[in-house]
Amino acid sequence: MSWLSNFVRPKIRALVKKSDAPNNLWIKCKGCEQMIYHKDLKETLSVCPTCGHHMKISARQRINWVFDEGTIKEISLPQTLTDPLKFKDNKKYIDRLKESKEKAKTEDAILLAKGQIGGKNAVAVALDFNFMGGSMGVAVGEGFLEAAKEAVSLNIPLVVFTSSGGARMQEGIFSLMQLPRTVIAINKLKEKNIPYIVILTDPTTGGVSASFAMLGDVTFAEPGALIGFAGPRVIQSTVHETLPEGFQTSEYLLDHGMIDDVISRKNLKAAIANTIMHLVNNVSKESSYNN
Repeated sequence: MSWLSNFVRPKIRALVKKSDAPNNLWIKCKGCEQMIYHKDLKETLSVCPTCGHHMKISARQRINWVFDEGTIKEISLPQTLTDPLKFKDNKKYIDRLKESKEKAKTEDAILLAKGQIGGKNAVAVALDFNFMGGSMGVAVGEGFLEAAKEAVSLNIPLVVFTSSGGARMQEGIFSLMQLPRTVIAINKLKEKNIPYIVILTDPTTGGVSASFAMLGDVTFAEPGALIGFAGPRVIQSTVHETLPEGFQTSEYLLDHGMIDDVISRKNLKAAIANTIMHLVNNVSKESSYNN
C-alpha cells in the first residue's frame, strides 16, 4: 500500500494535474471597476470596453502600435552617467535602476525609434511610466536630444508620447538641467520648420509638463489624462480651496484652450498621420513660396 501511495499515486497526479492559470488573465478597470479579460484589452489597445477608461501602456507598446508594421528602427540611447550623485535613501539609486530595467524591459524611462506612421516618415519618443514613474533624468534628456537630432538630420517630424511624474529627484540638479536642454532641442526643430507633435497621456506632470510636453506645434491628449505641474491634492492643500470638477484633466485643458484635441487611442494613430501630412505639406508650400 505504501508503494501505491508514495510512488504510483503522485505519478498519476502529476500526469493529470492542470497547470496553474496565470494570475493576470483578468484586469480590473480603475474607471468602472469591471473585470476585463486580458485578450479583450489587447484588442482595444488597453481601453476599457465598458467605460472607455484609457489604461497605461508601456513605451514599447506605444512604439509598436504607432508605427506601421515592418518599418520600426529603434534608436539607441546615448551613454550617460548612471548615478552622478551616488544617491541613496532607503535603497541605492543604482539598485532602483536595475529593478526598473527588469520591470520595464528598457534601459531607462524613454524609448526612441523611427519609421513610418500611416506611410509618413517620423521619429517617435515614448516615456514609460513603468520605469520609475517615467521620471526625467539625464538619460531621458539625452534621449530626447538624440531623437531631435535624428529628426533634424532626416528632416522628418518628431512625435512624442509623454507619461511622467516629473524630474528624477535621485539626480538632483542634473535632472533639472534637462528642462532647458529639451527646450533648446525643440527650438532647433522650429528653426528648421520640422513639425513637433506631442501626445499627452496619463499622467503628464512636473518637469516634463514644464518643458517639452507643452511646446508642441500640435498637442493631442488621451481622454481622462492627468496633466499639470503639481497634482490636484498638492494644489488644493496649498490654496485651501476646492478645485473645479475635472481640474487638470485632458478635457479641462481642451475647454480652456491649452491643447488642440482630446482623441481616443483607437483614433490617435490616424490623427497623428493626418497631422503629419498637413504640416509637412504646409512646410513644403512655404519653402516653395520663399524660393
